[in-house]
Amino acid sequence: MILGMGNDMTDIRRVQETLDRFGDRYIQRCFTEIEQKKSEGRVQRAASYAKRFAAKEACAKALGTGIRKGVFWRDMGVVNLRGGRPTMELTGGAAARLKSITPPGHEAVIHLTITDEYPLAQAHVLIEARPASPQTV
Repeated sequence: MILGMGNDMTDIRRVQETLDRFGDRYIQRCFTEIEQKKSEGRVQRAASYAKRFAAKEACAKALGTGIRKGVFWRDMGVVNLRGGRPTMELTGGAAARLKSITPPGHEAVIHLTITDEYPLAQAHVLIEARPASPQTV
């Protein structure tokens, strides 16, 4: 069952301007340590941050809150699964919201796709509820 979906497009040039203007203050406010390590190692640093920013916006839309109701930027982080596929790791208010919208006896699975084609970065998030496996009940 689909619990929520969201998408977002972010202008890479705008992210570059924000990085130039606010630098580390912006990075620390919005991005997790994992996202920072991933993006700082990229040649296209602004594009990497823009994809992650778009993913956060899309995730907040899928949660049905936006960046409010206790959901903050750093509560949502792009991480890669073992095979490399991206997904979202939620903490704090975002994790609490996810738990509140997940029906009893189900577990939430977050599907994420991110891409960029200068000057835009795009992300789509789909949150699915699956019957919980016996180990997680």
